[in-house]
Amino acid sequence: MGELRADWRLRLRRGGAEGPICGAGVLIDQHTALTCAHVVGEDPSTVMWLEFAENDRLRPVAARVMPGGWLRESGSGQDVAVLHLESPRPQARPAPLETELWGGMEVYTAGYAEGFDEGMNLWGRIGGASGERVQLDAVTKSEVVRAGFSGAAVCTRPREGSPTRVVGIVVSWRGDLSRPLPEDNRVAFSYLLPIDRIAELSPVVKELSSPHAWDHAFEERLIQWFEDPDEDPVKITVVAPDSGKDRSLRHLLHRAHVVHRGGGSRPDLADHALDHIDRTAGEYLAYWDWLRGTKPQPERVADRAPAHPVTVLVDGLDEEPQPGPLIELLARLRVLNFRLLLVFRHEGGTGWSAARDELLRPALLGHADTLIGLLERAEFGAAVRRDVIDSASLGSVTETADLRRAERRRIDGVKDPHQQLTRLRKLLRTLRADLSRHGEL
Repeated sequence: MGELRADWRLRLRRGGAEGPICGAGVLIDQHTALTCAHVVGEDPSTVMWLEFAENDRLRPVAARVMPGGWLRESGSGQDVAVLHLESPRPQARPAPLETELWGGMEVYTAGYAEGFDEGMNLWGRIGGASGERVQLDAVTKSEVVRAGFSGAAVCTRPREGSPTRVVGIVVSWRGDLSRPLPEDNRVAFSYLLPIDRIAELSPVVKELSSPHAWDHAFEERLIQWFEDPDEDPVKITVVAPDSGKDRSLRHLLHRAHVVHRGGGSRPDLADHALDHIDRTAGEYLAYWDWLRGTKPQPERVADRAPAHPVTVLVDGLDEEPQPGPLIELLARLRVLNFRLLLVFRHEGGTGWSAARDELLRPALLGHADTLIGLLERAEFGAAVRRDVIDSASLGSVTETADLRRAERRRIDGVKDPHQQLTRLRKLLRTLRADLSRHGEL
């Protein structure tokens, strides 16, 4: 369905954070936004201020026209500025771009006309081509765009199972009598510049509008993993460099509490991890030395585990020249219940087998044991509530948990690591389904 609020819809100001509202824009990745060149003005070096009008948790940010991003040609309808944000906003989900457009397509746009600083929405249909521009037909003249809509996203109509996509940006409107408001003219139309035309003008937009620019299925899986602490405590994924999957990952790095890049400083990783451990100031060196592998494990270290799971993302574990010490450090963090997302740049790369055998497999086996314990308690509690506990039923009220525990023991006997992981993941899916039926997950 269409998004009621979208991070990628931008409100633009010129002349500073408190300057007048001058138009709209579209965030297309964490560094880049689109608007009309005339919204920026006559000087491409003008600093613009971008506001996330529909998500007040995202801080406004300054932006300038990027090199090669001034795409203005008078008389041709070419009126685009590609802006580079002074600091990235990976927390904002970028606009999904669509290069297909056809006559009769139902669309809508949201802009910031005078008196509507919080935005107003207009609906219409795609008309015909008008030079480089495309005509947008409104139902009534009052729904023709006006000042404040320039640079606004033109989006497909939201439908069940078909998410909203951005097909162009508003560039202008025209009335036959040249009156200042659309409704004061006998006939008035809106105009947009389609994404496919902007992609012809800008290599950045061409890349970001490609069908392979993003891996949205991967994004959804990772978001689920970050948001649900009952997901697997260790996750290994392969992300090829400069791929759509890689771009999607870049927008999700901020969700990790600690990010470590392969080949980076292990002491830095230990130091950042210590910021999240419930310890006294006097215990710092003991934990520091233990994480680095130079001193024994402190007493009762598991009692210092954070109250809420801490996530460590290792980006490019196979880019670590000697992965052994890093994997040992990560195994110590697992003692403290840290969750690990391990990104390899190449399947089977350096450290692959060690990460599987020393981090992933022990974590999943332990997680299965935890879920079986939860299931056992849930079944027993349900039996108590139904008042079915007696001397004859004690052995049967946890029947499902008993079956899962027997399956878990059989997995221990599987020698092939790939087969063992396959069966273990299947067991975990089954356990989550069991627990969901009891309302535990």
